[in-house]
Amino acid sequence: MQLRYIILAAMCSTGAVTFAAPAAPEVCKCPADAIAVNDRPKESERLFHSKAVERKINEVVSRLKNPKLALMFVNCFPNTIDTTVHFREMEDGTPDTFVYTGDIHAMWLRDSGAQVWPYVMLANEDPELQKMIAGVILRQFMCINIDPYANAFNDGAIPDGHWMTDMTDMKPELHERKWEIDSLCYPIRLAYEYWKRTGDTSVFGEDWINAIKNVLLTFKAQQRKTDLGSYKFQRKTERALDTMTNDGLGNPVKPVGLIASAFRPSDDATTFQFLIPSNFFAVTSLRKAAEILSTVNHEKDLADECNSLADEVEKALHEYAVYDHPEYGRIYAFEVDGFGNRLLMDDANVPSLIAMPYLGDVDIDDPVYRNTRNFVWSDSNPYFFKGSAGEGIGGPHVGYDMIWPMSIMMKAFTSTDDAEIKECIEMLMATDANTNFMHESFHKDNPENFTRPWFAWQNTLFGELILKLINDGKLELLNSI
Repeated sequence: MQLRYIILAAMCSTGAVTFAAPAAPEVCKCPADAIAVNDRPKESERLFHSKAVERKINEVVSRLKNPKLALMFVNCFPNTIDTTVHFREMEDGTPDTFVYTGDIHAMWLRDSGAQVWPYVMLANEDPELQKMIAGVILRQFMCINIDPYANAFNDGAIPDGHWMTDMTDMKPELHERKWEIDSLCYPIRLAYEYWKRTGDTSVFGEDWINAIKNVLLTFKAQQRKTDLGSYKFQRKTERALDTMTNDGLGNPVKPVGLIASAFRPSDDATTFQFLIPSNFFAVTSLRKAAEILSTVNHEKDLADECNSLADEVEKALHEYAVYDHPEYGRIYAFEVDGFGNRLLMDDANVPSLIAMPYLGDVDIDDPVYRNTRNFVWSDSNPYFFKGSAGEGIGGPHVGYDMIWPMSIMMKAFTSTDDAEIKECIEMLMATDANTNFMHESFHKDNPENFTRPWFAWQNTLFGELILKLINDGKLELLNSI
């Protein structure tokens, strides 16, 4: 997406104001101007329109005093529906929504579930918005049923797609086939929240039942209890983390009840395949699926199967996920293999260790989590970077010294300290390179060195954070910035 900078004289209560870009952080003198002067596509070019979203934007901007923060919210919160949502209806009227991740025109199960998540709270106020979100859920179920091991999908079959040369069982509907536990969790999280908010059960038909059966089959196969399973992945590449060792099977794991994940949410290969944050996510997702199955579908046996697997994985997490760190005490490891080996780090992509309370996977006051949080936000975490521009967690996906705004947002989402939250918001505002959007990552000493100018998940997540803080009674904190 081309970021469009507008030079405009606007009148407000403080008089004439000139808008220019790239400009100093204070773009305008009154927040109301952020609605008229922004970097969103022209209204006629926006992919999806929601009256409820526009009302929420107006409401928030009218309450924010900092003009740059208001402008960033206006740009970021609707970025998913403005630029990535491709909504249509099937011949029978069934909604179908394909969601680009941003500058990559494919639909990741993880990203799409996270991108539309903040709009679910507004679904009851806008029938078209509700229908669009239902279309995302139904599309995700369809994708899972095409291949539960795939992380990203094309909008239809593309026989000569970009990664069709990967040494794995590719289908033309797949954009990429990296097996990641969270790819099957995000659709359940979205469907559950949609159901709880709207009461709509129409999405829980045959495709849902088949999708859950595929989830269970895949999770159980990747516990690797009796054999190594059918999944393999290799790629001809110069990036070591874009392929798997051992003929595509990855490093060995001991079958202890945990689920192996070949890749992380960053789409980088795991080192030890029992990825702890994703296993926690699987536990809560399976229990949400069980509640839907028992309440909506009256599928007791399937619900019991979900709960049983959740119990088994949870028990294994208690036994294998915790490490007694000499400085931080009992913390959660990032990855383990069941043999006693462990990787102590965190990666910015969610699910991550710092983000577990955000997803509802652990309690924010869990003492092991609190210790873990202190560990990952320190130089004991090899992917924690601190420089003159900011500090935060990155990961091998982008490399040394590159901080992901997502990690700063997760620190704010999981914080109970107002001063810490304020510091996070100020850092996010100061490291946008005067674009008034979020990016994938920025250099710790130079925010103008950033990756991915159009990354819808990060943008919409920033809007979600601002809404959460307002809903949590933190408006005064935001207005002190």
